[in-house]
Amino acid sequence: MSGPLSGLRIVEMVGLGPAPFGAMLLADMGAEVIRIDRPGGGEVMKMVAPRFDTMARGRRSVAVDLKKPGAAELVLELVGKADAILEGFRPGVMERLGLGPDVCLARNPRLVYGRMTGYGQSGPLSQAAGHDINYIALSGLLNTIGRPDQPPVLPVNYLGDMGGGGLMLAFGVVCALLEARHSGQGQVVDASMVEGSALLSTMIWGFHGAGIWAQPRGMNFADGGAFYNRSYETADGKHVAIASVEPQFYKKLCELAGLDESVFRHRDDPRHWPDQAERLASLFKTRTRDQWCALMEGSDVCFAPVLDWDEAPRHPHNRAREVFIDVDGVTQPAPAPRFSRTAPARPAPPSAAGADTDQVLEAWGIGADTVGALKAAGVVCGPREG
Repeated sequence: MSGPLSGLRIVEMVGLGPAPFGAMLLADMGAEVIRIDRPGGGEVMKMVAPRFDTMARGRRSVAVDLKKPGAAELVLELVGKADAILEGFRPGVMERLGLGPDVCLARNPRLVYGRMTGYGQSGPLSQAAGHDINYIALSGLLNTIGRPDQPPVLPVNYLGDMGGGGLMLAFGVVCALLEARHSGQGQVVDASMVEGSALLSTMIWGFHGAGIWAQPRGMNFADGGAFYNRSYETADGKHVAIASVEPQFYKKLCELAGLDESVFRHRDDPRHWPDQAERLASLFKTRTRDQWCALMEGSDVCFAPVLDWDEAPRHPHNRAREVFIDVDGVTQPAPAPRFSRTAPARPAPPSAAGADTDQVLEAWGIGADTVGALKAAGVVCGPREG
């Protein structure tokens, strides 16, 4: 293993969405993350072949039937040799499995116990079911996204599951691991997607408090309301994005686009934004996206073409920086950020559930006789035995 987290051992209780994303981030950075899978695989692997379960990359898999007697003890034996454990179940599930924080920390006092939920481990909604849209609705983010005359728009699951969820989980676990090096004590990291997504909007809360973010969604300077900070359709039905926010960048936009100063001089007066947006929309429809790229890309307009899934990996900048990589024939984002001295290795392809059961248990000090007994009892299995 290589990368800044090389040497760390982490147990991941496989779930959906944010917890696997957090585990992927840690594995990308060199941590040895072992996935405790269900026999036969989880929900994602029922939908796609293992190699397309991209968030499972870089980890080996042990298939464990957690309902079998002896399963909890096996996981505890692994936990005793780990630096952290990650789980993304509803509050109380791990406790009912005999793997709650008290039990795990008793086995390994230095353990960092990362918990990922939508609403947190406590509170009136802690036991409620939910998904990304519910969590960002409660945190206030959803109400800020979209046009003023339409319902709020769900931004896929980027803000709740991934940004407010998995990213915050990984950050919290690394913070707790750093603290444990000094104190010798582990602790529980309670990561909530409501709280994590709310945190992503910290800057906008400051603007709101100052009274400069007071308009409905889609009518403020950073949510598509300002005509100089939004996307526009081009002559070929594609789109470009401009963010000429600062005066010097706006000046460049006016220069390259040939904007009429008598019309576009009221840059900072929101009353003129709708009319100016209509005029700019008409202008951008006079050329194709590639023609606008030839004119503006790389300039101080703050301009970019809006690329689709096929185009983004082929863009010259993304190719030069290897923003996207190929893992087992599947194009996907590369690990980020970059490191000058401890660069992580290229992620290994995802493993099928249970594909590495024997090798992992042996490497983590579980004897062959014990593994054989666990298999005979149905506690663990290989990839096709579940």
